[in-house]
Amino acid sequence: MVKKMNVESFNLDHTKVKAPYIRLVGVTTGQRGDKVYKYDIRFCQPNKDHMDMPGLHSIEHLMAENIRNHLDNVLDIGPMGCQTGFYLAILNNDSFEDIAVALEKTLNDVLAAEDVPACNEVQCGWAANHSLEGAKEIAAEMLKGKDEWPIVFAE
Repeated sequence: MVKKMNVESFNLDHTKVKAPYIRLVGVTTGQRGDKVYKYDIRFCQPNKDHMDMPGLHSIEHLMAENIRNHLDNVLDIGPMGCQTGFYLAILNNDSFEDIAVALEKTLNDVLAAEDVPACNEVQCGWAANHSLEGAKEIAAEMLKGKDEWPIVFAE
């Protein structure tokens, strides 16, 4: 028996999931009733594949900038340290459909991008570590698996 951990993803059996997927991780309710929904947006199969750092860094910038054009109340979208996906935190929206539609539009924005936003030393902490082409490859691969996004666990 594995010890229950404080971090939700540490309690997830990463050998049972099948990327790509979108998974609601948890809900936190604030003092005034607002709810923060946290989603696991998994691009790569854990322990089998990962996003290379320059591509991941660029798709992070592109998604952070563009997802807010398609989805209200985004608090944050940030990469997982394991380089297999992103966490999305959003206020008062538990609609899988809204998240999936916004993600698809955002990934299409990545494919159409001509540059990486905030890719300079003033706005980025490691401006030399970017790859627009890498970001586009990651986005295209995630879009290829769009029909699988609702399916979290392998059968």
